[in-house]
Amino acid sequence: RSNLQAAGLVDGNQRFQGTYVAAIEDEKITAVAAHYWNGMVVVQAPVYLEEVVRAVVEKSKRAISGITGEAQQVKLTRKALQLENRQIQLNDDEILFSLALDKLQIPPALVSGKVECRHPLPKELELLTQWKVAYCVETLGDEETPSLVAKCRQGIESSQAQARHWVLVAENNGENNLVSYCAFNAGLSDIVQIGGVYTPPFLRGKGYAKCVLAGALLDAKSQGVYQALLFTSKNNLAAQAVYRKIGFQETGEEYGLLLFKSSE
Repeated sequence: RSNLQAAGLVDGNQRFQGTYVAAIEDEKITAVAAHYWNGMVVVQAPVYLEEVVRAVVEKSKRAISGITGEAQQVKLTRKALQLENRQIQLNDDEILFSLALDKLQIPPALVSGKVECRHPLPKELELLTQWKVAYCVETLGDEETPSLVAKCRQGIESSQAQARHWVLVAENNGENNLVSYCAFNAGLSDIVQIGGVYTPPFLRGKGYAKCVLAGALLDAKSQGVYQALLFTSKNNLAAQAVYRKIGFQETGEEYGLLLFKSSE
């Protein structure tokens, strides 16, 4: 929905654009698949899954970089597209968390002003590009290559243009320094999806991640957003603890994230 709002139903290989295929019964959409500019196949198809995913890939004529959606549907999509033999970079069934923003728990350090959450300054974007590269390597299993750096720089610049990312500033040795970062992967007037939360390793364990998250969500709440979603690996216990501390709760659903190794 966020991509549709940003780019419409046009597919010219530009950021957020994609090809969409839907199954329609009795004039209602019952299943949908999209194949986006970045190669990701996104599926929401409790019925007619094989039909919509095969049709969307055929129509887009685009290489497949990964699949995401409800965990079992991701597995079925991989099978339907005969991708079982593709080399895998990441294959994870992740926990889906949700938070009604009126139940957001704000960390004391943010309330007191000990730390500040704000949008990044233009001069800070190069550092954030480095952080995003580090995040992709650590969390998604990417290799640090010139193409990854370029992709991360483009993502940071896009988030800056849309005012959809935040940094946390804390005092250290008398200077104010960036200590944590988060962005919204998707956003609408009612709901946002958090992605790309990153704190440099030497600054972890200080509560910075929950502060930058809470600050970003307070900003979204002030603009009328009332719900947030995110998903994280079952093995990432530290991140789960952070999310729970500011009010996120498990939905009971699993979200599948499958990334294939690049052919570069």
